[in-house]
Amino acid sequence: MAPDSLHKQVIEVSQKGGAVRVLGVDPGLTRCGIGVVEGVAGRPLTMLGAGVVRTPVDADLGHRLLAVEEGIEQWLDEHRPECVAVERVFSQHNVRTVMGTAQASAVAMLCAARRGLPVALHTPSEVKAAVTGSGRADKAQVGAMVTRLLRLNAPPRPADAADALALAVCHIWRAPAQNRLQQAAARLRAAAPTSPKGRTA
Repeated sequence: MAPDSLHKQVIEVSQKGGAVRVLGVDPGLTRCGIGVVEGVAGRPLTMLGAGVVRTPVDADLGHRLLAVEEGIEQWLDEHRPECVAVERVFSQHNVRTVMGTAQASAVAMLCAARRGLPVALHTPSEVKAAVTGSGRADKAQVGAMVTRLLRLNAPPRPADAADALALAVCHIWRAPAQNRLQQAAARLRAAAPTSPKGRTA
């Protein structure tokens, strides 16, 4: 089954009231944040786990990426999510940092694709806006809201884990609306008149 079809099935389950389990990934080479949240939009959500996959800064790049892959695979094995939400990588400043982040992001997407899991990419601004109401919220605000939304006793540590949980929350909340938009766009494309084949200007 194609990933798009799997993603559609996950969203349909959510719309019918069934809980969806999402693994959020805040990509990074030194600390790759992981968070697993289960729930449905409009209802209380549940954190199933949060942590980080760490790699030594002095290790060979290939071995660091392998360690990230092995760590993510362990989380996938343990929690069996139905989809994976990854932070969309972008940067206007530190190219070296963004390269490592992009590489870790690619590893996360590869791990999901290998299992046939749909992957959703969300920008930091989208996640912040979904969780706090402001696309410019800082890490402390995101951590505080994640703590409140998931009914935790304290903010998850380190912040990478809180960011990963925020990604999962964002996806659960945004996915039904995104799916409705995609369905509407598909209906418009299907209804649009098509030009006869073979005509030339």
